[in-house]
Amino acid sequence: MRTIWYPTVGNFKHLYAEWEVRDYGNRCRYLDLTYMPGGAKGCIEIHGYRSHARDIETWRFKDLCKKQAYLVLDDWLFLPIAYLSIEEEPEVIKQMVLSFIGKFVSMSTNQSLSWIEAETLRFARGVIRPFHSDELALHLNRSTRQARRILDKLVEMSVIIVHNGQQRYRTYQVVNHDR
Repeated sequence: MRTIWYPTVGNFKHLYAEWEVRDYGNRCRYLDLTYMPGGAKGCIEIHGYRSHARDIETWRFKDLCKKQAYLVLDDWLFLPIAYLSIEEEPEVIKQMVLSFIGKFVSMSTNQSLSWIEAETLRFARGVIRPFHSDELALHLNRSTRQARRILDKLVEMSVIIVHNGQQRYRTYQVVNHDR
């Protein structure tokens, strides 16, 4: 995904290769790529023609279908990609990656959050990196002081964490419950 992900996203944050998960049968499954910003769960599986279609045995095909079904049932957002498409249609795959990331940015928020807290959480998910309170203030069209109050409340609620800095010039990010 160096030729697709990095040119499209600009970093590899929250992207993990060969991630191990347990399915409902308590079997270890390895996911090609996982994308997990802020506790969300996304899986990108790259399917080669030889290993996934032409030469596959029946039992293996059924097992792959179960793996994908278990991921979806466990609230994973699943994106299967054909390896041939990466080679032959990289621009289409780049657009899919952007749409995939967009699903995480637009995820629903906790009902108990006020609209401005929910928008702060959406902003934090969308930035995909630690951010400063002045960036949030600009986004919300509020003062930096108001943005800090909102962030302090979300930190207290364990929705956002202080990523860097204990005294001044703090950066914040969404809590990732999976790591």
